[in-house]
Amino acid sequence: MQKPASVAHAVHELIHHRWSPRAFSDKPVPPDDLRSLFEAARWAASSNNEQPWAFLVTTRDDTENHARMLSALVEFNQSWAKHAPVLAIAVSELNFERTGKPNRNAFYDTGAAVANLSMEATSRGLFVHQMAGFDPHKAIELLGIPSGWEPIAAFVIGYPGNPESLPEPLRQRELAPRERKPLESFVMGGHWGKSAAFLQK
Repeated sequence: MQKPASVAHAVHELIHHRWSPRAFSDKPVPPDDLRSLFEAARWAASSNNEQPWAFLVTTRDDTENHARMLSALVEFNQSWAKHAPVLAIAVSELNFERTGKPNRNAFYDTGAAVANLSMEATSRGLFVHQMAGFDPHKAIELLGIPSGWEPIAAFVIGYPGNPESLPEPLRQRELAPRERKPLESFVMGGHWGKSAAFLQK
């Protein structure tokens, strides 16, 4: 299933076609593709080139680890994410490795790494759905995440499946048009609340 964005201005095709389905095929993702996705994440920009990210990744054929990681998700997300072939949790290092001082950009940089991964996935006909709905404390305990690192998002990777496989109301959400706020509401000029001048036609 394709669900291209209804863009107001021209964007790259990868952005146009990237979206986050909940219906996934059980088709496995080839290891070569997974390596390329995380290679894309590896080359994301980061403050002082700290690369403050790590990923815990499991596939459905690794049943024990997959079940353990899946159990850290909230029940709602478990219900559909269990069908995706790859499940991962993104983790951020909270302090700079070089200085030990707090890295206030760690979450931002980890998000950039996952954005790179998502674009690479789209280029390969794969899709990524990111989730805030998981228990970080349970993830730390079950997955052995060390002190100084914080799990910040879970995500699945896979090929799109049939929306009819989803229960209501997830099926309706899967088929509903995609929406975004207008640029004028969040791209501001020299003062908060005033739209940037270049947005005016």
